[in-house]
Amino acid sequence: MTEELAMFTELFFYIPIVLIFVAFLAAAIKILREYERGVVFTLGRFTGVKGPGLILLVPFIQQMVRVDQRTFVFDVPSQDVISHDNVSVKVNAVIYFRVIEPQHAVLQVENYMQATSELAQTTLRSVLGKHELDEILAERDKLNSDIQEILDQQTDAWGIKVANVEIKHVDIDESMIRVIARQAEAERERRAKVINAEGEQQAAQKLLDAAEILSRRPEAMQLRYLNTLAVIGAQNNSTVVFPFPTDIAAALADWAKDKADR
Repeated sequence: MTEELAMFTELFFYIPIVLIFVAFLAAAIKILREYERGVVFTLGRFTGVKGPGLILLVPFIQQMVRVDQRTFVFDVPSQDVISHDNVSVKVNAVIYFRVIEPQHAVLQVENYMQATSELAQTTLRSVLGKHELDEILAERDKLNSDIQEILDQQTDAWGIKVANVEIKHVDIDESMIRVIARQAEAERERRAKVINAEGEQQAAQKLLDAAEILSRRPEAMQLRYLNTLAVIGAQNNSTVVFPFPTDIAAALADWAKDKADR
């Protein structure tokens, strides 16, 4: 009985040591995935970036902050924007960004996720407010590029790369939708009138060109005359057409002119 009590006492003595050793190992050994990096601080001072793989730290002396380097997809909440032509719209967007310098993302900003989100919202309102409604609706690619460039420049100090910005929805008031519809209808009518006028102009030019050609070649006029007779005969068989040679008409015209000159 005394031996069993001694063994139990000895085991009870070693249990805390084992637990302390396990805790020591847990604090000293870190495993980082391929997309993770560890920003290491030694006694509060930045000493480097480690990972991926197995990382060994000095417990209670070194601390590590994990940073995920995968691309984040952030949905920018709907923003109230007043365009340059004083039209109120609601716009939301999505941004794609990733951390490329983990030490800056930890040292230069308290919460890089929240900071990037707030910056995206203010930049979205600022950029769209400089453009008119027609530009916001028709030139999304250009606006996306402008917003992405501004965000990328401002987040560079945080070690963040903004890869892409996409405007998702532009919500317009119902009354403004009716105005835009009337404007589009008026634009279509204007284009139809312009196309019709251009067609008439081209037709008139072709007729003028044809008249000039016929005036230079009398035989061409004769062929045109015969072709017209054939068309009339095919359309209405009850009509009797007596062809009148153009050379006789020309001779009569010359005779009348000579008589008038006398």
